[in-house]
Amino acid sequence: MNLLTILEYPDPRLRTPATPISADEINDELQTLIDRMFATMYAAPGIGLAATQVDVHQQLIVIDVSENKDQPLVLINPSYTPVEDATELMQEGCLSVPEYWADVKRYVRIRVRALDRHGVEQDFECDGLLAHCVQHECDHLKGIVFVDYLSRLKQDRLKKKLAKMHAA
Repeated sequence: MNLLTILEYPDPRLRTPATPISADEINDELQTLIDRMFATMYAAPGIGLAATQVDVHQQLIVIDVSENKDQPLVLINPSYTPVEDATELMQEGCLSVPEYWADVKRYVRIRVRALDRHGVEQDFECDGLLAHCVQHECDHLKGIVFVDYLSRLKQDRLKKKLAKMHAA
């Protein structure tokens, strides 16, 4: 299967907000995109990938936080709400920000609403790594990259580091 190209920060296309997917867009073409996104995510390797990261600006996320990579989750038009106000720091990385990790504060437990790959409504609660991943990928759909949560100094250092990597 042909892998997709993952956009890398600070590519301005990562800032493009995604648009909702209509019921008539849940078709064979979308199924192929979902399969290619999973293949790209697994090959990277990663645990989540938003369509925005592959320059498709639709509200689509693929996730698999399982150790054996056997629990694929598709979220179309996802939204979430915190179940409680509690937050926690967790180290995050991003396929669009290679070789960089930082602690990001996110809600501990969230309620997720989305459509699955067949357009069936999903409504579930999650916590831990899955909750962090859903929040991280939903940010991508809004044009937010996890480094936006970092200080300006850390963002500037990261941009310099990435510029050196690309120049090499």
